[in-house]
Amino acid sequence: MTIAPQADIALATRLFAALEAMNETGPGMTRDAYGEGEERAHRLVRAEAEALGLSCATDAAGNLYMTLAGSDAALHPWIVGSHLDTVPHGGNFDGAAGVLAGLAAIAGLKRAGLAPRRTITVMAIRAEESTWFPVSYIGSRAAFGRLDAATLDLPRVDTGRSLAAHMAALGFDPEAVRAGQAHLRPGAIHGFIELHIEQGPRLEGEGVPVGLVTGITGSFRYRRGVCFGNYGHSGAVPRGHRQDAVMAFADLAMELDRRWAAMDAAGDQLTITFGEVATDPSMHAFSKVPGEVRFCLDVRSDRQDLLDRLHAILMETAGEIERRRGVRFAFGDRTGSTPALMDRRLRAAIEAAAQASGIPTLTMPSGAGHDAATFAHAGVPAAMIFIRNQNGSHNPDEAMRMEDFAAAATLLARVLGGEP
Repeated sequence: MTIAPQADIALATRLFAALEAMNETGPGMTRDAYGEGEERAHRLVRAEAEALGLSCATDAAGNLYMTLAGSDAALHPWIVGSHLDTVPHGGNFDGAAGVLAGLAAIAGLKRAGLAPRRTITVMAIRAEESTWFPVSYIGSRAAFGRLDAATLDLPRVDTGRSLAAHMAALGFDPEAVRAGQAHLRPGAIHGFIELHIEQGPRLEGEGVPVGLVTGITGSFRYRRGVCFGNYGHSGAVPRGHRQDAVMAFADLAMELDRRWAAMDAAGDQLTITFGEVATDPSMHAFSKVPGEVRFCLDVRSDRQDLLDRLHAILMETAGEIERRRGVRFAFGDRTGSTPALMDRRLRAAIEAAAQASGIPTLTMPSGAGHDAATFAHAGVPAAMIFIRNQNGSHNPDEAMRMEDFAAAATLLARVLGGEP
């Protein structure tokens, strides 16, 4: 008779509570990347892994590997996990659910007396959130030796100290990261599975506890955009003589929104977000025509051709507004990431396990970025399991029902305990 393992939800519940209790800067959670918040979380899960009898190791970038040896050393291992850092005043489940699900799945296998043939490593990945350093997937890229060396010199947004300095302060080896030292080899990994809260409303709206991800969006981003116009007297400068930076920016935002609506109606999935917009507080005034607006732009899609099309629209629209309104747009450095497809075979195996377990699922893309994209780009078969989430993410009100987490973590345990 085949034993169907159950993830150890009591273990995960206790660890979620411990993560919440260690937070010092409410509201919500602030586990700063390469700071004390993230480090405390890593110490917590490492202690739990050691209590489970797992072997633990870190790489040069500080990624944590917690490993249960399989019975057949010739087989390539599973890696499961996610990140433990958060945005400032974020939620307790974003990222952490994937790490704790891995530990809960292993604990469930051990409790059921099941010894998996493949080695299973739970990976707690550093610095997934690009809020702290303006680069995506720092820890996972470093694990494969694929982090651009110049990234080590970027300052953290709050401290001004470089990524290299933050790594070194925690006892890691930034110069090995700079040299491209790799801890993971793509050809030596059977597959990577990341559990994560959905961060959006689809699963909640559909009444489904678990999502199976088809792909992860890529993006292009401008973090330091500026529209330059000219300051003027609000009553003395007529419309035809104005170079109003706010009105010019508004034209840009509304035209992009109009194009987005047309693409959305055609079934082309992307998102456009101006997450920060501000006039210069040292210069603006109630009775001034605004001469400068600063903004950031985040465009995401699971199709590179849509990203390229929207970027061309952005540049064309900005040029037209410059000519018409007498302003100048400066977008600054462009950053972003490439869309990543999840492995169909691995997703099918997870779906089959869900059907056998009676767990309802919804197949869907991921609008947010995740470390699974790094694994997929490296050539590792990668999959993501979403957990239904309430109240969105990246905010203190982020929520997750433990019964939904239990369904996803138990699904993970059954996939790891089998041979998909």
